[in-house]
Parts: sequence; C-alpha cells; structure tokens
Amino acid sequence: MRLAKTILAGSMLMVISSVTLAQQALTGMVTTIDRISGTIAIQQTQGGTVGASTGGATEQFKAQESMLNTVHAGDKVTFSVSETGGTKTITKLEKQ
Repeated sequence: MRLAKTILAGSMLMVISSVTLAQQALTGMVTTIDRISGTIAIQQTQGGTVGASTGGATEQFKAQESMLNTVHAGDKVTFSVSETGGTKTITKLEKQ
C-alpha cells in the first residue's frame, strides 16, 4: 500500500509540473505558417544562455485560424502552449 501511494504521489508531481510548464510564456520566431493544415512552426529562442547565437529547435504547433492570420514568417512572437493527447496547441500568440 505504501508503494502505491508513493507511485501515485510521484505521478501527480509529474502531471502538475507538466501543466506548469505549459503555462509558461515562450518566445521564438515564426518560420512557417500552414493555413491549410492549421499549423505554425516556431523556432524557440534559447533562454538562459548569454551570448548564444543559435536558436532552439523548430517545432510544429496547431493553432486557430485567427491566430495564424495575425503573424507572418520571420515575426518574433511570445506564445503559450498546451498539450493534449500528444498534440501541442498554441493557446496564446502575440507578436513582439
């Protein structure tokens, strides 16, 4: 019984930490927009490294059509992401 409680507590901590990460504001640059499939590719800005000239990895996100129409490739953006069922969806997108 003690082992089951420990495992449950550990999994709850993982869920809570992943929800917290999803709510953080991320920054990056829009690389491509695919309005047909409703996706946007953003190269995330690498944070916490002074003097780094290379950006982070480019990731594809689902987004609402209204969000896709407000930005263009090359725009620097601040965004928030949620993940449901393995699909990352942008919940907030603002041009910097």
